[in-house]
Amino acid sequence: MCGILGIINSQPTQLTGNKLRSILNSLYILSESRGKESAGCAVRTKDALYVYKCPFSATRMIKSSTYKNFLDNSLQQHDFADILKEPVAIIGHSRLVTDGTSEHADNNQPVVKDGIVGVHNGIIVNHAQLWDKYKNLNRTYEVDTEIALSLLRHFISISGDIVSAVQKMFFEIEGAASVAFLFNNSNTVLLGTNTGSLYTYNSKNNNLFIFASESIILENILKRNLGKCLPEDEISQVKPGNALLIDFETLLVQHFSLKTPAVMEKSFKTENQSVSITDLSSKEVAATPHIINKNLNFQKYDKKYDEFEASIKQLKRCKVTILPETFPFIAFDESGVSNYVTEYKKLIFSGEDALRNAVSPYRRKGGKPDCIVGFSGGRDSCYALHYIKNILEMNPIAFSYDWGMLTDLGRRNQSRMCGKLGVEHILISADIPNKREYIRKNVLAWLKKPDLGTIPLFMAGDKQYFYYANRLMKEYDIKLLFMAENRLERTHFKHGFCGVKHHDSHKPAYNMDLKDKLTLANYYLKEYITNPSYINASLLDTIGAYISFYMIPHNYNYFFNYITWDERKIEDVLVNEYNWELASDTKSSWRIGDGTAPLYNYIYYTAAGFTENDTFRSNQILEGMIARDEALKLAERDNKPRWDSLVWYCNTIGLDFIKTVETINAMPKLYPMSV
Repeated sequence: MCGILGIINSQPTQLTGNKLRSILNSLYILSESRGKESAGCAVRTKDALYVYKCPFSATRMIKSSTYKNFLDNSLQQHDFADILKEPVAIIGHSRLVTDGTSEHADNNQPVVKDGIVGVHNGIIVNHAQLWDKYKNLNRTYEVDTEIALSLLRHFISISGDIVSAVQKMFFEIEGAASVAFLFNNSNTVLLGTNTGSLYTYNSKNNNLFIFASESIILENILKRNLGKCLPEDEISQVKPGNALLIDFETLLVQHFSLKTPAVMEKSFKTENQSVSITDLSSKEVAATPHIINKNLNFQKYDKKYDEFEASIKQLKRCKVTILPETFPFIAFDESGVSNYVTEYKKLIFSGEDALRNAVSPYRRKGGKPDCIVGFSGGRDSCYALHYIKNILEMNPIAFSYDWGMLTDLGRRNQSRMCGKLGVEHILISADIPNKREYIRKNVLAWLKKPDLGTIPLFMAGDKQYFYYANRLMKEYDIKLLFMAENRLERTHFKHGFCGVKHHDSHKPAYNMDLKDKLTLANYYLKEYITNPSYINASLLDTIGAYISFYMIPHNYNYFFNYITWDERKIEDVLVNEYNWELASDTKSSWRIGDGTAPLYNYIYYTAAGFTENDTFRSNQILEGMIARDEALKLAERDNKPRWDSLVWYCNTIGLDFIKTVETINAMPKLYPMSV
């Protein structure tokens, strides 16, 4: 999720200070795609350990005078054109904020605790339980990484042996963890991972060791900063469930498993003499959210919702499905059956044998990645990742695009899956503060002139997902990318409110006909003209989203074209095998990691009388999966407002919850209100 990186340079060396800074800066720039919300660095020399971190992006950090002064002071390299005089180990971090806000400097990385300085990629999802279990350990920060440092020091204090302590630490934690640690009382650098999101380059000729979260980062470093690599030099993955100890003075590297006893060529014991840890971090403070909605009473909003629900229950609905008369382009025959029943074509699943045949040409030997799995953190993509890794025995890379509306719950579930499966997770992060500001501007514009057709503008920022998916396939030369779209979840009604009717209920929205694309573009053009507030800083991002969604190739393999979608089976596997987390404000497991869904579903329900839950359950009826009575009950349950999630959404992008909900409640309805 975050990007971790580092350089170790032993003696003798030909590396100058300028070359080291050039490599380090390139590592930061390339790693920034994994997180842009804060950055930091730690430098270990023979005599000292220095730490620097800041609450802004790595690109901004490396341009700052405070960072440059930090390197000058920590390396004691007053003329960077000179050869480095001493061995040095540097670890760095480019952060995507999860546990612990970036406004508090102690939550940013590197984290300093108990004489250990560490950077961490992933989420330790059971950190609260571990603090309860080890009550003798003192918790100081909010960030989940802290527990790893405290546990490691605790286990070292018992055995005096780093290897066994590292193994015990990884045994205790749940979730994804790729780490790099420096110690105040050892000349050792620790690298370890349970997902494989850690790659190294070891130049024996230059006494130079470099590591990063992705192989493509190191490949670019070699091309840009070091020229053509020598034949004996290569990029190696630290395989899931493995770790390295590196003596930064001699560059002796020892590999060991995180699960089995290790036979070491050298005993990596902690040393008696400790060096000081000096914090030279930036004093700048991260910006705080625009508006904080606290201590809200939802009682009056529940009462208003009950009024809407009472009127909606009076709507005429299809006798077979549960689609209401307010559904776009719906028509009923004399018996009350809608046209969506007669137009529906049942799904055909090709089966597991066909899936195995489809993936067979793409299998690679030697543990090399052979496919990419689009990984939102939702139930369907999580199940697909489980199946592709465990059942098909493929070696996937999980790919996510975080545009700022993936909730912490969704991120934790991603971490659970990748940590247990030992799957590398490549997460490309947008400039999240900017993305959230774009969302805010579009929602505020929408609130000035509420319209059901323009609600998808709230989600425009996530469509670059497809651009980055295609780029990743090209960079890694992987021809097979799985999408885990559930074909029962088609929400074509969103385009219906723009005057576009899909004639194939199972055809993805981005494959609509050119005529429909033009109709859609024309609808939005009119909305922009009549509501100039949409012409704001988000416009270029929205245009990029339209291109990514509707115009670039989508040459993907769809997992649920082969495997029958079974809700109970999927939930059972995820909850029981992976301790998958469910939301506290809904009984449904669908879209619980999507921070936008609670808002747009509340709008669709209160204004139009239905949500995507109604279309989903209707499709289940048509597939013979559930009865109509059950579908009605499930839709009624899942359409209930998710107030806590709505508050999170408003706080995250800086909206006033009360004004937002009251504007939605006051907008015109497609149904008559009961007296």
